[in-house]
Amino acid sequence: MRSAAPAVVALGGGHGLSASLSALRLMTDRITAVVTVADDGGSSGRLRDELGVLPPGDLRMALAALCDDSDWGRTWRDVLQHRFSSTGDLDNHAVGNLLIVALWELLGDTVEGLDWVGKLLGARGRVLPMASVPLLIEADVVDAGGTSRRVVGQSAVAVTTGTIEQVRLHPADPPACPEAVAAVEAADWIVLGPGSWYTSVLPHLLVPGLRDALLRTSARTVLTLNLSPEEGGETAGMRAHEYLEVLHDHAPDLRIDAVVADPATVDDLESLSDRSALVGARLLLRQVRRGDGTPRHDPLRLAAAYRDVHDGFLGDVGTRADGRG
Repeated sequence: MRSAAPAVVALGGGHGLSASLSALRLMTDRITAVVTVADDGGSSGRLRDELGVLPPGDLRMALAALCDDSDWGRTWRDVLQHRFSSTGDLDNHAVGNLLIVALWELLGDTVEGLDWVGKLLGARGRVLPMASVPLLIEADVVDAGGTSRRVVGQSAVAVTTGTIEQVRLHPADPPACPEAVAAVEAADWIVLGPGSWYTSVLPHLLVPGLRDALLRTSARTVLTLNLSPEEGGETAGMRAHEYLEVLHDHAPDLRIDAVVADPATVDDLESLSDRSALVGARLLLRQVRRGDGTPRHDPLRLAAAYRDVHDGFLGDVGTRADGRG
């Protein structure tokens, strides 16, 4: 928060990260997306299994969200996001996944390959993996009857039924991407969420090198809550304050400075306010969902909310969840 155009690191994956990036790009071009690399399904999973590479899908989506707002940028974004439809091996492969993996093979450098795709798109920022090796997510899940079981793989955890009690990564001590660690240390803002809480948000806190950087950075950390639970998925039935509780359980030392939530999605304001106060965070309630009734973030509204957070910290104004002003 040290300049009019802050240096922001956004952590996550998939559609949630795309939502925060689409908003942040309206405020600054000093953006670094740090992306989960645990996907094991679809086109990404097939390339990961066949070639032993990082799953490129979430990286591709982040790059697409940062494309230049021009005919050139939007056209290449659409090319990246295009999926083949056939009866052969190319069915459902995303063009961008193939392009990213081709650059990795040609250049022999993951980060350089992503930077080249960013140049092609005229991206407003940089996209980096959170770890240098592909990761496997494992979760302890308790069913309605109290039976505990282990669920392995991002695609399986994402659709699991029951209550997730703990998530782990394999390998347990993966190497963090050095450029991602450096970005976190130099950031003014860190943005966590929205997104699939257990498979896109929490994994960043389980990579030791990245977690340590998040604990020592002087950046303000902003938590963006989801607009709705994932029905039939990993966050089914979760209430707004429980997102903070899960985060605290997995990373009790992580400092949260602000929580952004849409009031229409908060079913227990008192509990959310209390939980925000316990971690010392300001609670900002703003309408950030689209006006069409779908549970998707509106980039302009979310950007306005982030701007309010930014201005509140710069001027030390606004309402804190603990009531101290």
